[in-house]
Amino acid sequence: MCQARVVPQQDADQERANELLARVLAGTPEGENPVTHVRTLPARPARCVPWPSWVPEAVARRFGECGVAQPWSHQAEAADHAWHGRHVILSTGTASGKSLAYQLPVLSLLTQQPKRTALYLSPTKALGNDQLRAAAALELTGVRAATFDGDTPLEERDWVRAHANWVFTNPDMLHHGLLAAHARWARFFQRLAYVVVDECHSYRGVFGSHVALLLRRLRRVAARYGANPTFVLASATIAEPAEFARRLAGLGCVPVVDDGSPRGPRTIALWEPPLLREITGENGAPIRRSAGAEAARIMADLVIEGARTLAFVRSRRGAELASVSARRMVAEVDPALSKRAAAYRAGYLPEDRRKLEAALMSGELLAVASTNALELGVDISGLDAVLVAGYPGTRASFWQQAGRAGRTAEEAALVVFIAKDDPLDTYLVHHPEVMLDQPVEAAVLDPANPYVLAPQLACAAAELPLRAEDLPIFGEAAARDVVDELVADGVLRRRPSGWYWTGRDRPHHEVSIRGSGGEQVAVVESETARLLGTVDPSAACATVHPGAVYYHQGETYVVDELDFDERLALVHAEEPEWTTSPRDVIDIEVLQTDEKAVYGGVTVCLGRVAVTSQVVSYLRRLPSGEVLDQTPLDLPAQTLHTRAVWYTISDALLCGREPGGAGLEPARVPGSLHAAEHAAIGLLPLFATCDRWDIGGVSTALHADTGEATVFVHDGHPGGAGFAERGHAALVPWLAATREAIVSCECSTGCPSCVQSPKCGNGNEPLDKAGAVAVLDTVLGAISRADRGEGTRGESAHHGRR
Repeated sequence: MCQARVVPQQDADQERANELLARVLAGTPEGENPVTHVRTLPARPARCVPWPSWVPEAVARRFGECGVAQPWSHQAEAADHAWHGRHVILSTGTASGKSLAYQLPVLSLLTQQPKRTALYLSPTKALGNDQLRAAAALELTGVRAATFDGDTPLEERDWVRAHANWVFTNPDMLHHGLLAAHARWARFFQRLAYVVVDECHSYRGVFGSHVALLLRRLRRVAARYGANPTFVLASATIAEPAEFARRLAGLGCVPVVDDGSPRGPRTIALWEPPLLREITGENGAPIRRSAGAEAARIMADLVIEGARTLAFVRSRRGAELASVSARRMVAEVDPALSKRAAAYRAGYLPEDRRKLEAALMSGELLAVASTNALELGVDISGLDAVLVAGYPGTRASFWQQAGRAGRTAEEAALVVFIAKDDPLDTYLVHHPEVMLDQPVEAAVLDPANPYVLAPQLACAAAELPLRAEDLPIFGEAAARDVVDELVADGVLRRRPSGWYWTGRDRPHHEVSIRGSGGEQVAVVESETARLLGTVDPSAACATVHPGAVYYHQGETYVVDELDFDERLALVHAEEPEWTTSPRDVIDIEVLQTDEKAVYGGVTVCLGRVAVTSQVVSYLRRLPSGEVLDQTPLDLPAQTLHTRAVWYTISDALLCGREPGGAGLEPARVPGSLHAAEHAAIGLLPLFATCDRWDIGGVSTALHADTGEATVFVHDGHPGGAGFAERGHAALVPWLAATREAIVSCECSTGCPSCVQSPKCGNGNEPLDKAGAVAVLDTVLGAISRADRGEGTRGESAHHGRR
């Protein structure tokens, strides 16, 4: 374990943050040192500039009365681009006031030309409501702002359509409510001047691909009514913001990235929970104390110290459990203090969320355990500490969450990242430079994915007939291929003037923009017949199989029945003490190899595959990680056509003992490949903005299509979501990090922190930790020798079976 490095105190405020860390460490059992690294980030002063000359005096005055004397430099820069009709993406840190950057041009225009209109899009209804309240609080003449989402009462919707000039909505309602009925919104679209896309970094993967095409549909409909709106995109800090904006909105956007907002000093501690000696997990592997349990204990210590604290926990149930545990521990010291800790998550009523936010800001509440519901947009200042229990998926999200503390130049704060029992988290706490020094990631999305493009083009054609000149906006070649397939399937009809929707009803209600298309499986509560949600058909067997624990808005249900013919999963409310994880058998077929490179006895490929899987059982686990039992299931096999990256190793290299060979006995090969596959899946989110649940893998000592030992890592979505491509592009650093994560883990034969996987279909058998290191050394060595000119470097080509 690395020694914790404590940075010298800088001032009284910084001493407070370090005192809090010392207090938390004092609460650990004697002999334990869970902190692997400590770093202090310095404060940053604000850079203010005068209001742009075009801002009306009334607008500047109202902002001044609300506490904004002058804008920060990046706010004024982004606002000026938007005011002069230049599409812009503002990519700056948490609490950098991105809202003002789009409020200025929109409000300046609407106060002078109240007949013009603007559209605001956010990924969540809660954030949209927060932004609406902020705009309405300015009480500017001529501005008629209103929400139009699923919660808007029917009697209010007509008023919004007829009178609102700034509409706050989300992608789902844009898809179902505005574009599907654009003729009813003709006045609004005719006058559309601005489109604001807030927190746009959250649009990635399949959801992001849908939103990218949705924005293209929006631009097309607006053009039909004679409008050419300026797009203003607001994002947390991301890599390549201009390129991301181009892929998301299909437009060239000016990037604004120089953050002029103030920031207080922050002490960041990386924390690795200890191994539990008294409990073992699957196959007797050691497990660590859970990140949620550690967060609860640290929260309790901070409450006792009087420190205002926000803890980010990955799941809604985890947030509830952390708050309950913290209150119980605090009550043992001071019962009166126990009421000053609570949970915050999606699913609460809006008024309850507002009360919690106000109580936290006022100091009435000292600690809140939250899901990422508090990551986006909600302005909470004055926090002393932030706990991040488990890597949130990207460095961008980590800094977004960490930025909730130390939000002014005067506020010092403590940030503690608590590692989950997971290969990626284990790697990060032992490699602080990866977490703290490397730039944030670029968001991954693929609008050309045919499984996303097909339903989106069907919706576009139902809105307005598709013309040949429309295809470039959707991706010329890919769109042409998909349109031809839709014509062949009878979905569209080709006429001289273009392509027309053939159905009676519009297809919008059948297209889920948060899934991969196709008819969704409805999750229904048996007793009340209440629709709780929907699940992609491709994920149904794994998530809503009989006996599965299903979570919805903080409530827990158990699945009674899954009916594929009716696309229906029936559930009942229950709060079991365990969770469930499916076990499956998988086969993978190579359909097409798009990229292929040969490095001696190692071959690396990227291409299309068909993954056939069948869920055959599920495990019940306690929160500690202990396995209770395994229950068999009888479910149909499913085939997923997606993208994969894979590497093969020749027998001579895998079993050979000459320099560069792995030297493995044949009996060890399956477990070695399997362990290397698991660890690689765990580390891919470091190089592609995905969760390990977005990807899958297969390893085999002899694959029918490659003729050699092969390890596949594939996207978990039909058509792919761009993750395999990212893995292929970053193969060497990805596999090097995978090797390092395995070697760094202190267990002897493999555990969830290195080579075990919670989603393994084979019950984490067989696994060979040492063999995985040998496999990765062999692959990396072969590539290195080829790059030095000591081996042969192969082709990049399109070939394979279709």
